[in-house]
Amino acid sequence: MGFYGERVLPRLLNVACATKSVEPLRRRVCEGLSGEVVEIGFGSGLNVPFYPAAVTGVAAVEPADVSWQLAEKRLRASRVPVQRSGLDGQALPFADDSYDAALSTWTLCTIPDVAVALRELRRVLKPGGTLHFIEHGLAPDEGVRSWQRRVEPVQKRVFGGCHLTRPVVDLLTSAGFTITELDVFYEKGAPKIMAAHSLGNALSA
Repeated sequence: MGFYGERVLPRLLNVACATKSVEPLRRRVCEGLSGEVVEIGFGSGLNVPFYPAAVTGVAAVEPADVSWQLAEKRLRASRVPVQRSGLDGQALPFADDSYDAALSTWTLCTIPDVAVALRELRRVLKPGGTLHFIEHGLAPDEGVRSWQRRVEPVQKRVFGGCHLTRPVVDLLTSAGFTITELDVFYEKGAPKIMAAHSLGNALSA
């Protein structure tokens, strides 16, 4: 990834993704989590303060060492035990049917082979396990989509491969998840091309 991807980008994301405006969204997506949870794209631990008390442990999948270092303060304050347990969402180092729930927040946009990553999540979730997600992706309006297509090449270079046009719901259903709750909206105060969000729960068969 080079110096920028390994040293600079994790710090940039730690600041950009820690705004007060997204805290209610993090709280919403974490509601209802319980038992043993696998979180892909753990980043710098920005979801840690919002884990419900019913969560007994979190397996954090995060490739960036700098992000893990930036999470240290949040991890020390966490009442939920968190262990860095993997580096790649496309190859989870867990047995089948290991986890009660999964969490993904603004992560599916950057995984190179998102279909493989979603199949991996289904594999490690117990039957009936739930994926809690909030992701930005392809906007519902064609006018916004056209701008997303124009900006996406630059977005990918600056933000570590981040795609603007991935169809979140279609990706989840194609991977075999059943959407049980879904809210599609534009985040207030953010550019629409980057803030077309899908927030919800998806059931693993």
